[in-house]
Amino acid sequence: MPDAIPDNKRYDEFIQAQAKTMRAADAAPASRAEWQRRRAALRDAMFTAMGSFPAKPCELEAKVLGVLERKDYRIEKLVFQSRPDVWVTANVYAPGAKSKNPAVLVVHGHWPWARRDPVVQARCLGLVKLGFVVLAVDAFGAGERYPQPARGAYHGALFGSTLWPVGQTLLGMQVYDNRRAVDYLLTRDDVDGSKLGITGASGGGNQTMYAGALDERFKAVVPVCSVGNYQAYLKAACCVCEVLPGALRFTEEGDVLGLVAPRALMVINASRDGIQFSPAEAEKSVERATAIYQLNLAKDRIKHVVFESNHDYSKPMREAMYGWMTQWLKGTTGGAPIAEPEHTVETVEDLACYPNPADRPAGFLFPPTFALRAGKEFVEKANKLAPRHAEDWDSSATQLRSDLRRVLGEFPKVPRIVARQGPPRTDDGLEYAAARLAGDAEVPLPIYTLTPAGPANKQPACVLLHVDGKKAALDHRMTKALARRGWFVACPDLRSIGDTKPEKDTVAAAPDHNAAEHAVWIGRPLLGQWIFDVFTIIDWLGRQPSRDTQRTAVVGIGQAGLIALAAAALAPEQISSVATVGGWTTLLTPRRYPDGTRMGLLAAGLLTVGDVPHLAAMCAPRRLLLADGTDADSNRLGEKEFNAAFTFTTAVYKTHKSADQLSILTDVRPDDLARRL
Repeated sequence: MPDAIPDNKRYDEFIQAQAKTMRAADAAPASRAEWQRRRAALRDAMFTAMGSFPAKPCELEAKVLGVLERKDYRIEKLVFQSRPDVWVTANVYAPGAKSKNPAVLVVHGHWPWARRDPVVQARCLGLVKLGFVVLAVDAFGAGERYPQPARGAYHGALFGSTLWPVGQTLLGMQVYDNRRAVDYLLTRDDVDGSKLGITGASGGGNQTMYAGALDERFKAVVPVCSVGNYQAYLKAACCVCEVLPGALRFTEEGDVLGLVAPRALMVINASRDGIQFSPAEAEKSVERATAIYQLNLAKDRIKHVVFESNHDYSKPMREAMYGWMTQWLKGTTGGAPIAEPEHTVETVEDLACYPNPADRPAGFLFPPTFALRAGKEFVEKANKLAPRHAEDWDSSATQLRSDLRRVLGEFPKVPRIVARQGPPRTDDGLEYAAARLAGDAEVPLPIYTLTPAGPANKQPACVLLHVDGKKAALDHRMTKALARRGWFVACPDLRSIGDTKPEKDTVAAAPDHNAAEHAVWIGRPLLGQWIFDVFTIIDWLGRQPSRDTQRTAVVGIGQAGLIALAAAALAPEQISSVATVGGWTTLLTPRRYPDGTRMGLLAAGLLTVGDVPHLAAMCAPRRLLLADGTDADSNRLGEKEFNAAFTFTTAVYKTHKSADQLSILTDVRPDDLARRL
């Protein structure tokens, strides 16, 4: 194992190396026919990755809630429905002339006031004064679509990632919202539906790229300070609204830009932007897209412009956009920048659709409540798998394991274990030691071990997990309780945890924000990687002398209970017993996950397989201890609620005639848990 790379950089190096390998064979398409085949496959893959769209669009039910009359234009306060109970808050800027006008959809990034921010208003006002109808929308969970709208309200991190377990993404929700925004524009008498454009910066530029790529009704597309290269995303922190799960398994950003061809595409970058949006990274993608435009005989329709600027949508950038939109939506020639007309921005209060948020429609959904509704449907479906007999459940469990492996991504072959073990020390009859395994692609697994001092014969082994790492696991009371009952206990730092936690990994109270996002980009959710680490440790434990290989337990403390249950569900032959202490009883929550929740646990589509009780049921008929459970908001459940939460699990154990192997306990002492395990 090379020692030159510090442990806290190993995970990032691993992720970046995986991504590089995935895209190593990339090449521009050699012919238009080849591109058409790739194009169709890419669109399908993108739609699958970002989450399902409704089979049939719902009624828009568009309502204008107020109008601001200005000298040569008006501003409408608009709401429309993109999905049932998913309401989009918006403003329409309409020229005074009663005629068919080209229209531009303006999507915001992470500016403090979302669509109403002065930076976003500036381009809306500039465009309307140039004769465009402009529709500015709030992104899902942002602006007036946040539970308590306020300056800087953030729809990412533990708020937006509530969508992941139900197989949805903020990106996909935005793409669909923007599709419905076009549907709305086509209903207006003052819009020429054949002349539509879209633009936005930062996260809004990201929306622009995807909406432009996937909705061919847009004829002019201008993403700003957002285009770079997917592999560069793995070197930065980005909002979850920019994450396309598994994208690096099937594409790079250049081909996504290529989907816009032969329609007009102007990419704008800033010279002093972050690496993921830097001109150098963007050039790689634009070069690839240009080759596709050439195949489509449309090289004049793609342009890359770099401004001396920080991350922004500055006046010079806007003026370049005005020229591009005017050229391709109004038929002028040249596309030179157009000077921005003088304008006065409105107050955010005057643009509000709902000055009083309590006036929003009943059932108005946010990312967590949308996910809760979808999650309940998945849970109801999983509950229908309640078995009539053991063989019936065994068949269902086999299918669920297959589905779970698909959700968790690739499980490579367990590596040949290379271990280093330090000298032990003895204290109070227990022997402490440190070990270090070379895990997946030599990502290190530092471990503390605890075992009774003295010789052992046929000793059971336990992997004890804590999301804060090996020290927190070693300090937990369960560890000593197990060791005193004869167990060899291994307390690891799973990858990206403890000593291997990457620098600057915490964002908006999510301790593993970047590690979790980067794992999603390569299609190997962190939960799956953690489970693979558990399998690696179990393999190592099985090679220790005097081990009883028939008795291997996994214990998860707190949030790590989910890791323990999922690992045991997937390894019925290797794991003989499992316990959770203070673990979740469900992934469902009506609000954002609480501070400190590991985003790595929120594997995309996990609830499509089942909730925590269904994972627990896959442990039957093995020994299963569930102690002191909580809901997803970290509220501890009483005995009655706790038992009710695992009704499905209990039914499966009873069907297996192994009810005595399941214990659901509250206020139980660690030594009693150790005895029962």
